[in-house]
Amino acid sequence: MKAIGLIIVIITGGLLLYATQDFPSWGDPASPASTHIATYHLEQAYEETSVPNVVTAVLADYRSFDTMFETGVIFCAGLGCFVLLRLFRKREDSYYRHVSTGITLHIKGRKIPDASSEFERIDTLWTPYDLIVKAVCRILAPFVQLFGLYVIAHGHHSPGGGFQGGVILGASVILLAISHDMRTAIGRVSEKTIHILMALGVLLYAGIGALCMLLGTNFLDYGSLSRILFINEIEARSLGILGVEVGVGITVMAVMISIYNNLSSEGRQDEGL
Repeated sequence: MKAIGLIIVIITGGLLLYATQDFPSWGDPASPASTHIATYHLEQAYEETSVPNVVTAVLADYRSFDTMFETGVIFCAGLGCFVLLRLFRKREDSYYRHVSTGITLHIKGRKIPDASSEFERIDTLWTPYDLIVKAVCRILAPFVQLFGLYVIAHGHHSPGGGFQGGVILGASVILLAISHDMRTAIGRVSEKTIHILMALGVLLYAGIGALCMLLGTNFLDYGSLSRILFINEIEARSLGILGVEVGVGITVMAVMISIYNNLSSEGRQDEGL
């Protein structure tokens, strides 16, 4: 089986290397991208999309079909980590930590009642406990999330967009998991919610493209959205870009959280790092 896989990889790699002969030379000023494509986008992007950030206009409009599949690749990465790593068997031992002192207890065969306010359940004895770190991160997390939303919404005018904003939003939840414990983070965003959001972002992106087709134009041709938004086509393209960027941000955020939860907890999604 390994030999067959190796042969497939070698053949595929050889075909890809052979195809590179048709590519223009590296940095060739006479290449198509350098002679008319790049110039056209730089000169016409704002007039056609009303988006000052040319990078965002190119990624989410001119080559939006490619960016949609990039988002799909991220979704598949998160799904693959879940399938390969997720374990639904819980740890057999129980661990508890005294809230006021931070002293940990290892309990076998019995449990401290959940109603006890003096102890909180943890999953490993080596889980760090620091009141200052926990308090600072809990206060900081909402501001990180607010900045992540700003990066997504303001990607039209400054560096940012769905990928960058999604990473920041995912990092805010991971920050809670690191500073507190994974149970706290999962209490804020459950595993089921994360998986729904992973798929929802991709569906939002593809759904906008499908809506454009229903309105009689090409897939992801945002100009057709002007018919239902009651604005001109240029403004409709700008709002279409914002919509797909939101979808990208949702998927990236959810995949980041899912991958972290599974990798750091060995698939158990309990205490983590």
